[in-house]
Amino acid sequence: MANDRPVTLAAIIGAHGVAGELRLKLFGDGPESLKRYKTFSAGTRTLTLKSVRPGPNGAVARFAEVAGRTEAEALRGVVLTVPRSALPPLEPGEYYHCDLIGLPCVSDAGAPVGTVVLVENFGAGDILEIEKPDGKRFMVPIHVVQIEAERAVIAAAFIE
Repeated sequence: MANDRPVTLAAIIGAHGVAGELRLKLFGDGPESLKRYKTFSAGTRTLTLKSVRPGPNGAVARFAEVAGRTEAEALRGVVLTVPRSALPPLEPGEYYHCDLIGLPCVSDAGAPVGTVVLVENFGAGDILEIEKPDGKRFMVPIHVVQIEAERAVIAAAFIE
């Protein structure tokens, strides 16, 4: 969990108005959470946040480097990322989804199971999607998983 890979916080889904504002689809805690970051990696560019507010499908943001609608439209589909180290620290027992992806999984008896490939939430809590060595996948609710520093331990009754 010590690496500093980019973490996607939003995706640009289009222009908003004619002055260069961007509509964003958010993958975090809402528009206010973006304000803690001054800059974002946006493909090959760095964008400096000037303002953000709630908007259709998530948020509307203005960046210093985006001057007009044409430039804003050209950024459609670009994701906004920050380094993992820029995310706020967590309390014990908390985790970021990005830290779970790639985590090796074992059964509570210690047998290797696979790797976490996806974290979903359909409304009732987080679900981990685990890929076995044979490529088959299964899902398990997070509440039956013990997250440790370098692995996830899954109750054997939930392993397919």
